[in-house]
Formats: sequence, C-alpha cells, structure tokens
Amino acid sequence: MLGIAAAVLFFIAFLINAADIATNDTFTSTNVMLIGLTVLALHTAGVGSGWAARGRRR
Repeated sequence: MLGIAAAVLFFIAFLINAADIATNDTFTSTNVMLIGLTVLALHTAGVGSGWAARGRRR
C-alpha cells in the first residue's frame, strides 16, 4: 500500500515540475518527491505491510 502511495506522490511531483505549476514553498516538486522517497523507504523497510506471524505454532 505504501508503494502505491509513493508512486502517486512521485506522479504529483512530476506534474508539478513538468507543468511549471506555481506552488508555495511547502508543496514544491522537490518536497513532494522527498516525501515520496520517505514513503518508499518505509515500504521497503516493511512498515505498513500488515500483520505477520510472530512465531511458529506447535
């Protein structure tokens, strides 16, 4: 799920950059891209992947 969110953020950053949309200092294409990289790193680390088995059953 976080991988999809990262892809959406990268797409938004691309649109902001490609269309030269004037945004305030918070939502620049670089900031949106860095948020997308953070979400992608969380996805790679396994955060938000759902429940996992914590041990073996006997």
